[in-house]
Amino acid sequence: MGEPLPVHDCMGISLELDGRSWGVLTLDALQVGTFDDAAQAELDGLTLLVEAAVRTTRLEADIRALQLSRGKTADNELPTDESEIVGQSEAITGLLHELDVVADTELPVLLLGETGVGKELFAHRLHRLSRRRERPLVHVNCAALPESLAESELFGHVKGAFSGATGERPGRFEAADGGTLFLDEVGELPLAIQAKLLRTLQNGEIQRLGSDKPRRVDVRVIAATNRNLREHVRDGSFRADLYHRLSVYPIPIPPLRERGNDVLLLAGRFLELNRARLGMRSLRLSPTAQDALRRYRWPGNVRELEHVISRAALRSVSRGANRNDIVTLEADLLDLDSLAAPSDATAPPTEGTEARRAHTALPTGTTLRDAVDQTQRDCIEQALLAHHGNWAQAARQLGVDASNLHKLARRLGCK
Repeated sequence: MGEPLPVHDCMGISLELDGRSWGVLTLDALQVGTFDDAAQAELDGLTLLVEAAVRTTRLEADIRALQLSRGKTADNELPTDESEIVGQSEAITGLLHELDVVADTELPVLLLGETGVGKELFAHRLHRLSRRRERPLVHVNCAALPESLAESELFGHVKGAFSGATGERPGRFEAADGGTLFLDEVGELPLAIQAKLLRTLQNGEIQRLGSDKPRRVDVRVIAATNRNLREHVRDGSFRADLYHRLSVYPIPIPPLRERGNDVLLLAGRFLELNRARLGMRSLRLSPTAQDALRRYRWPGNVRELEHVISRAALRSVSRGANRNDIVTLEADLLDLDSLAAPSDATAPPTEGTEARRAHTALPTGTTLRDAVDQTQRDCIEQALLAHHGNWAQAARQLGVDASNLHKLARRLGCK
């Protein structure tokens, strides 16, 4: 005789569609006796509602398939499981309501928020709810545009405009004509490109590199940044007139630490994704792990949470967890203590903490900007030292994209 199977509690109902058996809905619990007759009766009473939800879902899938068959591709959409914004906190529900209101206007929107809060998700939601939803949403990562090619990428070029330009090429603005252009990390754009972008926003015209003929475009611009653009306007690295054009409707996205129990809802989503990815029966968090997630400050926000859950799930498997069991992740697998440095010294600087993190003994005449730069320089150097010069690991510790970290380090003279 083998080992007895673990016993748990289960109840369910059969589902029918159009008079034919369609499937079974079951609910499981780890505690024997969780479901009594009253619970079963309540579930039975929901049968019609569940069957109606299934019919609606199937109808939506049929409509989607019909649209795709007619050539309405979904290039401008994220996969369904990635486009959903998860959260029930007051901060996020208020934000979603605000997005719903502004989405149906033609106003430029500036999404403001720390690295990892999900600005791209919110941009996709704005486009999906707008009157341009049937037209393209074109995403441009401004931080990844080489300065020498930025103008060509955005506005296009004609044959012979530069060495290697063997033919005409439309830019991202023309690709987004009639739809939406999402300028991610817009604060990284060079000043020369900022002037051309301003002209397009003012006149609705672009000019391909090497051409003297303007072209009309009809594009709604959504921009996003994790920078304090007001500060960059003051120091001259960002044009004031462009800032005012882009920020007609600024929307701050709250960091994860201000979203209460949303951290557990998001963790549940990432647990399910990793359970399916790893082929596990069940994956859950222990009460102590849940408390650890609530207490942690999340300098890298939702992106950091996703990485923490993914690493913990992999560690559980590597340490011998049986994929056919109900696997519980304990707090030590999350390894949050190693991510939170003493006094949070390696967390990415924010506007409210930059001055407090400056050296206590500053030379006379030191500006706030100098103090902030020095603090950022110290954080980067400490993270690189801790990870033996590994930039990718340093970026993960600081909660920033590696490409942004390289660019910031160059500006600060760290490399």
